[in-house]
Amino acid sequence: MEIIILKNAERVAATGAELVSELLGARPDAVLGLATGSTQLALYRQLVERYVNGDISFRQATSFNLDEYLGISADNPQSYRAYMDKELFDHIDINKANTHLPACEEGQNPILVGPRYEQKISDAGGIDLQLVGIGGNGHIGFNEPSSSLGSRTRVKTLTRQTFKDNSRLFSENEVQPKLAITMGIATIMDARKILLLATGKNKAEAVSKMVEGPVSAMCPASVLQMHERVTVLLDEDAACGLKNRDYYDWTYLQNESLKKRFRTFHDE
Repeated sequence: MEIIILKNAERVAATGAELVSELLGARPDAVLGLATGSTQLALYRQLVERYVNGDISFRQATSFNLDEYLGISADNPQSYRAYMDKELFDHIDINKANTHLPACEEGQNPILVGPRYEQKISDAGGIDLQLVGIGGNGHIGFNEPSSSLGSRTRVKTLTRQTFKDNSRLFSENEVQPKLAITMGIATIMDARKILLLATGKNKAEAVSKMVEGPVSAMCPASVLQMHERVTVLLDEDAACGLKNRDYYDWTYLQNESLKKRFRTFHDE
């Protein structure tokens, strides 16, 4: 797990965009695992800017989102499909037929959605780079505390805390879902590389448990300790609870020196 601590949230987004851009430059037909949320929003705006400036293209890329609310249609403004269209897909050259979310159509059995989504990912050759955030309780995707570390894409009930945290995005007259379909933890871990972004003091405790705590289903993000190629981008606030901060900064300097000499993020 590579821990990179940056000055502020803007630098986190810019560095994340640079890593995605490096991958697309080396592999234009990359399979991207995408996520929603305020932290990712800043990164997507950076990617749109790079596309507008002619620095990157998504024309050959494929994407799979981590999750989607259950019982919300794709044209609902609160759906993650609407979020992705509004914040990214509508502003770049990606073929929307190649953008996928684990959506459940009206009347479709949600239990069947997960296996079909897993098959789509497999048919695409697997995910090259999975983007994730981290919830205040340590969840990744909608894999809430106590989720199986071997789980696959499936229906999950949101915790009361996650429901409360997300309520700010819904108006009083909107129905807020309590269920979602999410990639499982094992699905996320299958990605060749994982990029986690976290900003703000409200994420500091979860980040500390993820990086320095034991691997536990009670902090689902802690499983990332077991992945060979994870990059964690933090701002100063999100990193404020880390006890081993000096070592992470020192390691980052040494890794950057090696990368300049021998390889970059996208190399195998």
